[in-house]
Amino acid sequence: MSSLTGDHDSAHDLAYYEAMPYLLVMESVERQGEWLRRAEYPELPGCVAEAPSAVEALEKLEGERLRLLRQLWDRGASIPVPRPPLCGPRPSRAHPGALP
Repeated sequence: MSSLTGDHDSAHDLAYYEAMPYLLVMESVERQGEWLRRAEYPELPGCVAEAPSAVEALEKLEGERLRLLRQLWDRGASIPVPRPPLCGPRPSRAHPGALP
């Protein structure tokens, strides 16, 4: 679950929240016979964008993310903080035939 900040932490400015690594979900969806790419930050409620291409969806989503964060900041509302990763990076294993 995501945690929420209380009132703005005096140690953090808006740029701090804009740099947070939110989970990104992208999928293909069909709308009236047309396939679109849907990009979403599920930890930021309502932060969704759809477009004919993945690149366009990501560009629109980034604008929506920044708009939403600014809106929350200006209202003094709580800003969702991404949940920590479920596990750390996996150690890489060399292929048995690979050279060191």
